[in-house]
Amino acid sequence: MIKLEGPSHGPAAGGAPRHLVVLLHGYGADGNDLIGLAPVLAPLMPDTVFHAPNAPYACEGAPMGYQWFGISRLDPHTVAAGVRAAAPFVDAFLDETMAQYGLDETRTVLVGFSQGTMMALHCGLRRDIPLAGIIGFSGMLAAPEALDTELRSRPPVLLIHGDSDPMLPSQLSETAAETLRRNGVPVGLHIAPGVGHGIDQTGLSQAARFLLDAFELPLPNQGN
Repeated sequence: MIKLEGPSHGPAAGGAPRHLVVLLHGYGADGNDLIGLAPVLAPLMPDTVFHAPNAPYACEGAPMGYQWFGISRLDPHTVAAGVRAAAPFVDAFLDETMAQYGLDETRTVLVGFSQGTMMALHCGLRRDIPLAGIIGFSGMLAAPEALDTELRSRPPVLLIHGDSDPMLPSQLSETAAETLRRNGVPVGLHIAPGVGHGIDQTGLSQAARFLLDAFELPLPNQGN
């Protein structure tokens, strides 16, 4: 199996990390696309290391980028088959990276954007031990009809989506949130007004607050 590689950042404080954030990029991008979030978040959680692996396959629609699976349209069967085929890559990366730092799921958050959100939700909800959390930007829940029989853990989830997204409508995150709640998964939903297929400052602030809570770290200016 292909071993995923990509950029990393931190910990800002130096030394051994106590928390891990794994960032899964979208279709046609690479790890550099999301690792740019790390310098913004790292000062708030200086003992956290960030990793952003490149997806395993060269992208059909963007020769310089990568894809978790090939997709030409949002056909539910194609998406479901794609996330299932790529899931072992993400799970192996999580296992290896946690082992590298001597961390476990309770100190690990999985973050995805677009196609990376599809991967984060699929993998994170099917691990035997709950992650500290899952954040999904501008994505969707693949194979929702299978979740009730395949769900193995219920980590807290935050879904963030722009209401002006021309690629993946924000209704996909709304539907995902409903499905997760119906299956007993604690989920927060933030629909960003006027935002397209991207991450704005408000969405990033929501994600930062979620990470601090997941890692039981203090909010800025509120002491230890």
